[in-house]
Amino acid sequence: MIKNILFDFGDIFVNLRKEATATAFRQLGLTEFSADLEELNKAYEIGAISELDFLSGFQTHLPQAELLEIRQAWNTIIGDFPLYRLEFLQLLKPHYRLFLLSNTDATHISFFEHQVGLSFSRDFYSCFEKVYFSYEMGLRKPDPVCFQTVLARQELQPKHTLFIDDKKENTDAAAALGLSVWNLQVGQEDVVQLFDQQIL
Repeated sequence: MIKNILFDFGDIFVNLRKEATATAFRQLGLTEFSADLEELNKAYEIGAISELDFLSGFQTHLPQAELLEIRQAWNTIIGDFPLYRLEFLQLLKPHYRLFLLSNTDATHISFFEHQVGLSFSRDFYSCFEKVYFSYEMGLRKPDPVCFQTVLARQELQPKHTLFIDDKKENTDAAAALGLSVWNLQVGQEDVVQLFDQQIL
């Protein structure tokens, strides 16, 4: 019996505009996300480097771009957050223990909160017993320790916990620890279709 639900954030609640980010960086002169930029992103997602270090790391590949332009390009990935998803969460809240677990960084979260406004973000966060962001935890999915930390801190039993994420590597890692999972297919499925999955 599922008593706890652990949600991812991007493309589960807030829509992500990945192509918009690629376009924005191409306009600044970046043709590909190299391996060192991927590592830079991972370091920023676990809070190992500052925003300035992160943006400056990008600037080494884009010497003609200002830091503000890089920041703006980085934030183009954050799309809209449909109200009906918040309303769905609010309906779930009385019946399950809800948690958020997201690989993200301080720049994206600051932009998201500014974009949706104080009232909306407060209503969203209040649906969860606890919000876990990778940059605050110092851990990111699919590292098993990331999941184990949440389970331990909240005293959750894996067999009573459902994890929802759009990335298969993350749901596979959670499943290996005994959690029930839903690897949501973006563009084909929506989190509000949870009860159609016959998991709960």
